[in-house]
Amino acid sequence: MEQFTLFVISLLANLFSAFSGGGAGLVQLPALIFLGLPFGVALATHKVASVALGIGATVRHLREGGLERQFVIYMLLAGLPGVVIGASLILQVADRHAEVALGVLTLGLGIYSFLSPKLGIEYQAIHRDKSGFLIGGGGLFLIGVLNGSLTSGTGLFVTLWLVRWFGLDYRRAVAHTLVLVGVFWNGSGAITLGILGDIYWAWIPVLLIGSLLGGYLGAHLSIAKGNRWIKRGFEVVTLLIGTKLVVG
Repeated sequence: MEQFTLFVISLLANLFSAFSGGGAGLVQLPALIFLGLPFGVALATHKVASVALGIGATVRHLREGGLERQFVIYMLLAGLPGVVIGASLILQVADRHAEVALGVLTLGLGIYSFLSPKLGIEYQAIHRDKSGFLIGGGGLFLIGVLNGSLTSGTGLFVTLWLVRWFGLDYRRAVAHTLVLVGVFWNGSGAITLGILGDIYWAWIPVLLIGSLLGGYLGAHLSIAKGNRWIKRGFEVVTLLIGTKLVVG
């Protein structure tokens, strides 16, 4: 029964995350803590499982296309150092104040997207000069620190940053977030946390299956529904995550 519960939680959390561009940690991470894992162990275990979300989404998005090579390399170079730093720091500090701050910021993301009806609906390349990439890389680095340390909903920050700063539409932004953040950022965080902390391996197989299947189905749903549905899904998830983080 415990394994079945973990599978259902992982499947649903990662399906919704793959559709909206982030947020699997809203359900999966608290569930692991509720089932008895300490925060550090739950975070490391969730990180490992969330890599499968990225792999499942990658398989579907690669069939569809839409990934830009320059952003693949750029997001890795800008974000991975932040992820490693964040994952190294989180095991040293209390997280409650950071969670509240992150919750307020996440609520702000959802409200901002909701109040900007045309945001992310159409692709419009902007800030592709040297200064634009420098500022964009700084933003991705800071989000990487949050991703490595707190994980709950930080993929949503990447999605909106790609939409707002670089002019990607929601479908392209979600594809880049799920592939780059899901596989490489979360993979780096999982390795760092695994070295510095502990992973509960007994739950990994069922979480991997749920994450892989949920990632593929969520990516398929986002491709089928298009930008307006993804935008609404993004706004719902950000409001839920922000409220959850603030309330605790």
